[in-house]
Amino acid sequence: MSDDILVQQDGPVATVILNRPRMRNAINLAMWAEIARLTEAFGKDDAVRAVVYRGAGTAAFASGADISEFPESRKDAETAQRYNATTAAAYAAVRECAKPTIALIHGFCMGGAVGLAMACDLRFAAEGSKFGIPAARLSIVYPTEAIAQLVDLVGPAYAKDILFSARTVSDREALAIGLIQRLVPAAELEQTTYDYLKVVADNAPLSVRGSKVTIQAYLAGFTDESRARLRALSREAAASEDYREGTRAFLEKRRPTFQGR
Repeated sequence: MSDDILVQQDGPVATVILNRPRMRNAINLAMWAEIARLTEAFGKDDAVRAVVYRGAGTAAFASGADISEFPESRKDAETAQRYNATTAAAYAAVRECAKPTIALIHGFCMGGAVGLAMACDLRFAAEGSKFGIPAARLSIVYPTEAIAQLVDLVGPAYAKDILFSARTVSDREALAIGLIQRLVPAAELEQTTYDYLKVVADNAPLSVRGSKVTIQAYLAGFTDESRARLRALSREAAASEDYREGTRAFLEKRRPTFQGR
């Protein structure tokens, strides 16, 4: 792993840091691949109960994909297809991660960085943050799954507005239309985010995972296969030691200690 991406872990919360502050944390091709690799690893790590994605510093979450690479890495249809497959794998890894994920957003969040943030379960942003998808200024069709997520978050009309105009969306508008879930003073963003995740990490991991998988299945459209998987998750939780611990703790009027099994 290069210094372009850093990883920190504080107890059960892992943080992935996009570390190119001099370039407003623009995401190069190697970083997209590393985001996918790290996220898949966190999803399998029982010691990790939540993942945060953020940019280094406070000027930007990320200014988007590193366009300076495009003359080589996206120079024609064939290389663009390979490049898009790498970014799609990163989005999918974050979107499908078994653990709760949050984008912690300072400053600019543009282009592909919006796709990364939308792939997270939640987006917490600092006042003054700015959002935009300038694909229409580059003759790029934004990734299909990312557009679907944008529609899920803000609705089809706002999604069309943002994509057609390629305009910048302010922090207040982003909150009002549902693009972000928290908007707080910049000095309070980190504490707000990590305090929230401490609450999540203290809850039963099987319950949190079951909720996430159920919501994803609903958005994708329930199938016989997904319903069978959800029933299996429910049975797993009901048979778990955590279920017994939760019941005991409630009756004993104490905080439960969950192990994820």
